[in-house]
Amino acid sequence: HACHGRLVNHPARAMKGANWDGREMSFRHAPELYGAIHFHTTDLTDCAWDTDFEFTVPADLKSGCYAMRLSCGDAHDTIPFFVPPPKGTTTAPLAVLIPTFTYTVYVNYDRVDFSPAYRERCDQLGFDCLFPADHPEYGLSTYNVNADGSGICHSSIHRPLLNVRPGHLAYLDYRGSGLRHYGADMHLITFLEEEGIAYDIITDHELDDEGISAIEGYDALLTSSHPEYHTATTLDALTAYRDRGGRFAYLGGNGFYWRVARHPEMPNVIEIRRGEGGIRAWASEPGEYYQAFDGHYGGLWRRSGRPPQELAGVGFSSQGPLEGSHYRLLADANDPRVGWLVAGIDGPLFGGAGLSGGGAAGFELDRADSRLGTPDHTVVLARSEGHSDGFIVVHEERLTHLTNIPGEPLDDLVRADMTFFETSSGGAVFAVGSITFCGSLPERGGDPDVRQLMKNLITRFLDKTPFAMPA
Repeated sequence: HACHGRLVNHPARAMKGANWDGREMSFRHAPELYGAIHFHTTDLTDCAWDTDFEFTVPADLKSGCYAMRLSCGDAHDTIPFFVPPPKGTTTAPLAVLIPTFTYTVYVNYDRVDFSPAYRERCDQLGFDCLFPADHPEYGLSTYNVNADGSGICHSSIHRPLLNVRPGHLAYLDYRGSGLRHYGADMHLITFLEEEGIAYDIITDHELDDEGISAIEGYDALLTSSHPEYHTATTLDALTAYRDRGGRFAYLGGNGFYWRVARHPEMPNVIEIRRGEGGIRAWASEPGEYYQAFDGHYGGLWRRSGRPPQELAGVGFSSQGPLEGSHYRLLADANDPRVGWLVAGIDGPLFGGAGLSGGGAAGFELDRADSRLGTPDHTVVLARSEGHSDGFIVVHEERLTHLTNIPGEPLDDLVRADMTFFETSSGGAVFAVGSITFCGSLPERGGDPDVRQLMKNLITRFLDKTPFAMPA
């Protein structure tokens, strides 16, 4: 009837109507079956507050991770922000990719374990935490559900980001810092600052906006602990960087896992559909797997033919508590391909200390798998061991209670593989296979062997000498 309107705070679109009959799974193919819009009290993508503070970034401010301290009487807040180099330039040979899409997806995660013990731990550490459970008016995370039980599929940074703050405790972790995402990624930044290694900051938002041009000028590119959520553009850019001779280091776990979309008019609003498999907090309904923002099939990138192993050599294999274990060194220090990387490590075990769960290999683990795209010439440098019974194999690898897709003993799939391979264009890819790895990098509370490994890696990755593919 041409009664056009404008939706506020992004209620869920591309949802089945009462006449949906299962004959089509995409709203693009049969829009007449998708007449529903889902409104929820928890829909909030823009607080629409008046602006009362502005800061102009000085042209000569170093690229890096910053925070703005604001106060009003006894109230205060510390708001993080990232400064990339001026567009089209580089100010260091090394770039660190900050996973701002993943931060957005996890914004205001109302965890089930915000318990009295958690709050007491915050007090012990001197953390001034605000808890999403106490402030539902700011909207929740896509890891939470609406009042009707449906999953929250939109998230935005145009609201207070309570868990993206310095000192926000994510877990009760008496062996370490209890930090995740933004806080845990500062373990890597701390290491780089301690070692005096120059770096530029690039975020997912720049990478999605600019593609390969955002990173092509760097000799080496590091991810942080958990680059989980990506668009097709960010994956394409990383793949192109690698294939053009870039040196790419994936320093986390459970990365490149879920597909997301950005709203074309409000690009700081992100959509996720959790369909058909994967470790997930809720499941999309049949017929609602396609993203409303761009019309593409959502869910795991693996379900779209792009498993993480195809990009980085390893992909999600197992999840467990925030517990860190160690690696067992497998590489030969005399091997000319990888001896430089493990030089100075006192094996056979290393990585048994750290600020994330007490060890470098833990929480969410990735493994190599040639069936999913790990190159045949990949070297497994080290492999984790000693994980507790709390770790499970991810759902997408399970078939029945007796069988799994890789055909390996189930316990053998609970592991982190640390891998390395060269590319035909003279570049190389290194992966650690673990979310907790970066927690072992800071000098205080970290692991000396993990620090040595990273120093070896960065030194060689910034060397202009091309890598050679094995014969």
